[in-house]
Amino acid sequence: MRLMTASEASRNFASVLDRAEHGETIVITRGGRRLALIGPAPVANGGEFADALTAFRARHPEDDATYEDDVLGSRDLLTQDDPWND
Repeated sequence: MRLMTASEASRNFASVLDRAEHGETIVITRGGRRLALIGPAPVANGGEFADALTAFRARHPEDDATYEDDVLGSRDLLTQDDPWND
């Protein structure tokens, strides 16, 4: 884990992103206090979530048949028009 001041991170933002892309976590400080963490984003395509829903339905067939659709629909609503989700 690397420490960087906010000013240093601002001046070298491309480098900060490169480090995060390669698995490093950077702690951003301001005035000697920890302000933020920048690190690699979790990699997920929803497959594990879909598998969990399938396993749940296999164990609990008596539950609402639209449960999976409701959960997936909620996810779609939460990510709709999200400029960070491109």
